[in-house]
Amino acid sequence: MKYLVGVVRIFVGILFIISGFIKLNDPVGFSFKLEEYFSQGVLDLPFLTPYALAISILVVVVEVMVGVMLILGYKRKITVWTLLAMIIFFTFLTFYSAYFNKVTDCGCFGDAIKLTPWESFTKDVVLLILILIIYAGRKYITPLVKPHTVKAALMVSLLACIGYVYYVLNHLPVIDFRPYEIGKNIEEGMSVPENAPKAIFEYKWKFNVNGNEEIYITNGAYPTVDGEYIDVETKEMQAGYEPPVHDFTVEQEGEDFASSLLQEPKLVMVIAYDLRKSNLDVFKEIKSVAEKALKAGYKVIGMSASGPDQTTFLKKEYGLGFDFYFTDETTLKTIVRSNPGVLVLEKGTIKQKVHYNDLEDLKFD
Repeated sequence: MKYLVGVVRIFVGILFIISGFIKLNDPVGFSFKLEEYFSQGVLDLPFLTPYALAISILVVVVEVMVGVMLILGYKRKITVWTLLAMIIFFTFLTFYSAYFNKVTDCGCFGDAIKLTPWESFTKDVVLLILILIIYAGRKYITPLVKPHTVKAALMVSLLACIGYVYYVLNHLPVIDFRPYEIGKNIEEGMSVPENAPKAIFEYKWKFNVNGNEEIYITNGAYPTVDGEYIDVETKEMQAGYEPPVHDFTVEQEGEDFASSLLQEPKLVMVIAYDLRKSNLDVFKEIKSVAEKALKAGYKVIGMSASGPDQTTFLKKEYGLGFDFYFTDETTLKTIVRSNPGVLVLEKGTIKQKVHYNDLEDLKFD
């Protein structure tokens, strides 16, 4: 038992540190996921939505620190009970989300590893079993190093977490796991390979045949039945290939200009997913950046999910010399973790991407 607990303890500790670090790298993205849990009937706590970012930072720092404490063998009683409480809560959460199909991706490993709801639940069940093993053999958890060294390591870990999250909040994630990272081509990300797996559906057709309700199951073809059609139920048996970039549109007055804009040799995108939540003072500097880009021969556009009233007011208020297009809010949140943020593209390939705190880093050749 002693050796089993030792191995499991290290494994679980490393897993918590990795999972926490991935989310610590992108706390804004994790806060978006928490907003889904708060508002889509999983936790049904919409009043917590405004505090999603603060909660996300707290959760991921605790996740990393608990993993470090477990490996170091510090405060084993508090550590094990915290682990147990966390995994029981998240196992319930992922089961509820999967069973009722509330949130399609748990966000456990951010954008680095995408898990389906049932995969997330299975992962949590395995973790629950491992943590129960640790709980049963908690007396075998002993400090790996001397007490003062343990405390020093914990303090360094905590300060590293705080410093790292402060940096990524004021700039951008150090590691970009999304399909809009620098160097990626958006149009290529939307393409579907010729031999990509297609979705498979099962259809249950209901007919009234001689006064009796009968069901005919097919893979899509309308059955030849001598009866009166009543209804059909469709069930996806196997998901098809979904390209990394989807739901990417750049619209004005209902027309999508994405294809033509992604062919522009010099394009600057000013992205603000929600102008009500944007740092509006930054648009004074964005005006200067846009003017510099226009002089260098770039086409400059704004992209937002806000309505025309807000974008028109913004243009007038700050004297912006470019038009705004409508794009889905979730897509804009995925593209850049800054509101506003700026991208520089060359025929659809992302060459530069910056937080509004780093606008001076933009270069227009």
